[in-house]
Amino acid sequence: MFDATLCYITCENKYLLLYRNKKPNDPNEGKWIGVGGKVEPGETPEQCIKREIAEETGIRIDEYVVYVGVVHFRSDTWEDEEMYLFKASLPGNIADYDIDYNCNEGRLEWIDEKDLFDLPLWEGDKIFLEKMAAGEEDMDITLCYEGDEFVREKSRF
Repeated sequence: MFDATLCYITCENKYLLLYRNKKPNDPNEGKWIGVGGKVEPGETPEQCIKREIAEETGIRIDEYVVYVGVVHFRSDTWEDEEMYLFKASLPGNIADYDIDYNCNEGRLEWIDEKDLFDLPLWEGDKIFLEKMAAGEEDMDITLCYEGDEFVREKSRF
């Protein structure tokens, strides 16, 4: 099991998402996800997400990052994961930010919020994305998968 972070960044009613298509043996290959990654030894989830946002997007948005909960990812195929979930709402306009759209893990793109659920997403991600959009915080969700198939969700608030 490992600890990881994930952040959904919004601006102008759009989400900055990463289309995962560059890393070999990537469990997220072919999916759109937020930015984030594994927590390094001695690093807190908050330190990790700020580092990952800077590494993957090229921007520093420390003061806008808000913790919203934890997702316990369980799978019979992939390593179990404790994923610390964050959101960030950027002020101003997208053009105000110097974003490197060609990340080493995939392609970053601003996606209109109305199109979000039309993308290839993990089925379980849709659950916490809907809760985040409704303003819920302090989430504690367990998502269970068999292979790539979502089989169960359990929430605790």
